[in-house]
Amino acid sequence: MTASLNGRSVAVTGGSKGIGRGIAEVFAKSGAKVAILARDGEQAAAAARAIGHGAFGISGDITSAQSLAAAFAEIARRNGGMDVLCANAGIFPPAPLEEMTEAQWDLVNNTNLKGTFLSVQAALPYLKKSSQGRIVLTSSITGPVTGYPGWAHYGATKAGQLGFMRTACLELAKYGITVNAVLPGNILTEGLAGMGEDYQKSMAAAVPLKRLGTVEDIGHAALYFASKEAGYVTGQTIIVDGGQILPESQDALA
Repeated sequence: MTASLNGRSVAVTGGSKGIGRGIAEVFAKSGAKVAILARDGEQAAAAARAIGHGAFGISGDITSAQSLAAAFAEIARRNGGMDVLCANAGIFPPAPLEEMTEAQWDLVNNTNLKGTFLSVQAALPYLKKSSQGRIVLTSSITGPVTGYPGWAHYGATKAGQLGFMRTACLELAKYGITVNAVLPGNILTEGLAGMGEDYQKSMAAAVPLKRLGTVEDIGHAALYFASKEAGYVTGQTIIVDGGQILPESQDALA
């Protein structure tokens, strides 16, 4: 599977930190030519230098079609095209439903859902030319499967990504492009690490495997969807959560 990504051009949105950085590193170590796109170009470049393996960073705003067009054109120029889009960028600022403002709702929807649409649309001219065109979305268990207080807007966008995916894969099948999604559970990122050790332990206690996931866990799932071996898999989701969604109650974890 790893060999089939060797030399492939991969763009990872939101790749300067968290899950996106983990995805970028897994692909880079597998021999792919990785471009990390983030709004902050300096952060993207710093992440690329830390990852190595020829990765490079580029500035781009996923809420702007014009910005994405310019960024993807540069990625294609430097890497000789684009074979894989990992549409990972997203935000999750909490806001209780009763207090949520229209601006807060719009910000999350514009970034997570509209940003997915714009990223895919901007990548299509390049993916259509690839012999291994792949789109991998980073969704979540929150929204499609579970709920969490304060994340009504976030959950709506993550469920919305899957609705988008199921029609997109039908429209793009004629080009040989597949569209799939990874649904992470509790993953140890910089944000979660900042919540403290006690919080991490309480989160891990709710997972049957008794640990939080790593960003590399998500990266390996994305790598499978992008591989040549997954060429007959499209419109599908994979939950990477250590079994978190399975227990009916805390008693089941005893």
